[in-house]
Amino acid sequence: MNYRVETKLVTAQTLAAVRRHVLSRDIGRTWKPALDLVWEFLRRHEGLRVGGHNCFLYHHAAHPEEPMDIDFGVQVIGSFPDEGEVVCTQTPAGEVAMTKHVGGYDKLAGAHDAIRRWRETTGRAFGGCSWEIYGDWTDDATKLETQVVYLLS
Repeated sequence: MNYRVETKLVTAQTLAAVRRHVLSRDIGRTWKPALDLVWEFLRRHEGLRVGGHNCFLYHHAAHPEEPMDIDFGVQVIGSFPDEGEVVCTQTPAGEVAMTKHVGGYDKLAGAHDAIRRWRETTGRAFGGCSWEIYGDWTDDATKLETQVVYLLS
């Protein structure tokens, strides 16, 4: 896939999320149980989510082989008191590099690689976290859209 990386200023987005401390290789088995807790919470608090999407916020570790904190969440319209494991958090505000991935999640690494290549070419530095915003679900994997966003420092 041919990715177009762009920079822009973004505002913080409020999330209802469950945080887990995991290795990258364990994300595949960790995200669903965490996100299920968030969706259970949102069903009990109607009106908190109005059109928001799933959003995974990665707090990058100093070394890629170390575990990192990941907020498995859903975009919501406002703040709320934490409840059990579900917390109110936000994506960072500031300048970001971002690209859109269209296709199956199994090919999502290509979008991350494109942003890393862009960083090498431009000499820009990352700001310690990134996030993925997942578009509306469809059974047709060729139509899935995911925004991949990296905070710049």
